Amino acid sequence: MFHFLQRHPFPVVARFRRSLVLTYALPGGLLRPLLPAGLQLDEFDGLGFLAVAMVQTQGLRPAGFPAWMGRDFFLSGYRIFVRWRHPDGRRLRGLKILRSDADSGLMVRFGNLLTHYNYHRSSVRLGENAVGFDLHITTPDGLGDVDLMAHTQGDAVRLPQDSPFKDFHQARLYAGPMPFTFDYERQTHSTVVIEGVRTDWHPRPVQVEVRRVGFLEQALFKAAKPLLANAFLVENVDYRWKRGVCHPLSNSPTAEI
Repeated sequence: MFHFLQRHPFPVVARFRRSLVLTYALPGGLLRPLLPAGLQLDEFDGLGFLAVAMVQTQGLRPAGFPAWMGRDFFLSGYRIFVRWRHPDGRRLRGLKILRSDADSGLMVRFGNLLTHYNYHRSSVRLGENAVGFDLHITTPDGLGDVDLMAHTQGDAVRLPQDSPFKDFHQARLYAGPMPFTFDYERQTHSTVVIEGVRTDWHPRPVQVEVRRVGFLEQALFKAAKPLLANAFLVENVDYRWKRGVCHPLSNSPTAEI
């Protein structure tokens, strides 16, 4: 019965002190095999997108609990942009989480107990400087390692050189997080849908110097060079995740949108 617990069984609230999300473009054919039944890759000109989110999280706790019971930690995660068709016919955009890392052992334990987000333990060094901040994340297996510099000061921001987007309007369509997160429950052949509600969401583009993203060094991604498509920063955002809702799939192993 363990899988019942992993449906994100109660609403959760938190504050994003700072959230930096890098989105990488990859051939759609490379990302599709990573998706479970019921989900379809959200593509743009034949490309799929993988987001690397790095979040200073404050006061994470079950909704209704007092703020002093919240936990502060640093979260990083790897998500694919996907689409899903609701039984009522709506077509929803969201994310499928492949891996999460946190610098809190408690968060790793409870995250793996209550979600399918595949939590690992990480160590984080964050250094502020005159133009932005340096971020270094290390993990035991190296797959969650990140080393970058974010330039958060100044207004002359351009899209990354190899971005497939022609302007920031297009780029913002693939700037996480998204309103929905989707999971697959193998035991019941169902999609678990978690809806997020946010306030004061004003992502702004930033320049980044990415020295390493260990997740993209896997053999899976060697067939194509991941292209940095955009980098957006948000700060001081209150966020709420609703209780997960389970939707049984049809008998078909895949679902079309």
